Amino acid sequence: MYNDFIAHLARKGVLRDAQMANGGLNARQGDGLGNLDWVGLTKLTASAFADELAAFCGCSRVQRRDLVDSQFAGAQLSARFLREGHLFPYQDSSGNLMLAIARPTDGETVKAVEIALHQLVTITIATAEDIDAALATSLEPERPSAVAPGEAAASEDNLDDLRDLAGGAPVVRAVDDLLRLAVEQRATDLHIEPFGGALQARLRIDGLLKAVPAPPMSMARGLLSRLKIMAGLNITERRLPQDGRARLVVGGTEIDLRVATMPTMHGESAVVRLLRKGSSFVAIDQIGLPTRGEEILRRMLQAPFGMIIVTGPTGSGKTTTLAASLALINEPTRKILTIEDPVEYQIPGINQTQVHPAIGLTFASALRSFLRQDPDVIMVGEMRDSETAHIGVHASLTGHLVLTTLHTNTAAGAIARMIDMEVESFLLASSVRAIVGQRLVRILCEHCKQPHRLGADDLTHDHRYAALGFAVGEVVHQPKGCDWCAFTGFRGRQGVFEVMEVSPSLRRAIGPKTDASDLEQAARNEGMTTMTEDGVAKCRAGLTTIDEVFRVTASL
Repeated sequence: MYNDFIAHLARKGVLRDAQMANGGLNARQGDGLGNLDWVGLTKLTASAFADELAAFCGCSRVQRRDLVDSQFAGAQLSARFLREGHLFPYQDSSGNLMLAIARPTDGETVKAVEIALHQLVTITIATAEDIDAALATSLEPERPSAVAPGEAAASEDNLDDLRDLAGGAPVVRAVDDLLRLAVEQRATDLHIEPFGGALQARLRIDGLLKAVPAPPMSMARGLLSRLKIMAGLNITERRLPQDGRARLVVGGTEIDLRVATMPTMHGESAVVRLLRKGSSFVAIDQIGLPTRGEEILRRMLQAPFGMIIVTGPTGSGKTTTLAASLALINEPTRKILTIEDPVEYQIPGINQTQVHPAIGLTFASALRSFLRQDPDVIMVGEMRDSETAHIGVHASLTGHLVLTTLHTNTAAGAIARMIDMEVESFLLASSVRAIVGQRLVRILCEHCKQPHRLGADDLTHDHRYAALGFAVGEVVHQPKGCDWCAFTGFRGRQGVFEVMEVSPSLRRAIGPKTDASDLEQAARNEGMTTMTEDGVAKCRAGLTTIDEVFRVTASL
């Protein structure tokens, strides 16, 4: 089955490993084919791989809910055997014995299951993640509570019990291991989520989530209580969302944590954002700005007053762009004040303040105080409300250069968003000098990326190439995977940008009912390139792929 499936994948053109595609499968037999990372050898997602395997085998494709809701039939088999083989025996609604698999399985493995269960099995296909979740539910069921139903809520809310649970060695070790793994793998977020009786842990690495081994579901309450204690939250409150923060040292690195909990159908979930304290900022010529955009931003940063806005969703690199901009103009002749949440980059010579809402230190209150500190440049981490926006705009009109961020989809959308925050359009036209829109794309691994010359088939099968102006014969690069990039084909991220200079003609176009698309078209007529166009330029330079560009910008 192994060789046939490899040949099938080779014909489909989805293999990453050219040696295997050319029939070099036997050379890797020493690694144990059953233990190969099959999904990692292809260009497919885990779900697409399972679909492909099901089609090849002529088997049914089953989902996690089908497995979790079914009757587990593998009690006679070793838990280790099932976990290592990603196997899940179960009975369907008709009482037939089924065996869910996640990867090509040899006949001996299936035969061993049939002998142990004294019955023939029918093969179905699921992802390894779904099978692991189903096994976690079936092999490690939660112990029934000895508390009477009427006393259950009171028992669960007992403060001392929760503290004891959170302070237990297994829970402390599990939380420490997850945080250490997150730091080692350069993750920006850790997600802990209960799903259908199983606990799921995922790390956001280079913008994408990746599943990692999770503690058993029996630890869920302890893990959440531990995180809440670290972040100073109410450990007995599980019905409402909560937000908190913590600071700790992991592997010699000081980490700022932002912990956010949320009640779900299966229990509380938590997202932990990891911010490395004292991160070294990058220079403005290293963040990936296009030549024209960098020239505009450098010129606007030398202005004595006005507002520069950086836009994009959470995690799009706005703080890095602001830090690079401040570093460029950080001179003894300028007094620079910042209000941030949190202070991610510490820049010598700049007065940086972190918000503290609990004592009334917000963006708006800090900004009002800044104006009495005789600053030349003010950086506001985010325009979150109308009050902050008004103060910032008026500061930019009274002799201060103001740098800030907004959550909008495009650079032109910042004007409409500020008007929506009740800032008068004529004030925006007078104050805003430049708007930077950005996203982050994953960068191809320098050690293993592969060049690919586009042929007529490529342009026929993927209309995006032709729509973006690619022609037959052009060379693009594709991911492969190696030890350096953890077999993802990508390592690190870089920005794709659009920099809109608010020229005199654009100022005249800004009004109370300004349409963002009209403003963007006017800026493009003056030479602005969009984020998608900047992404295409980075594709041609061999830095990323069109899949990445379309993942973070717009699809056709």
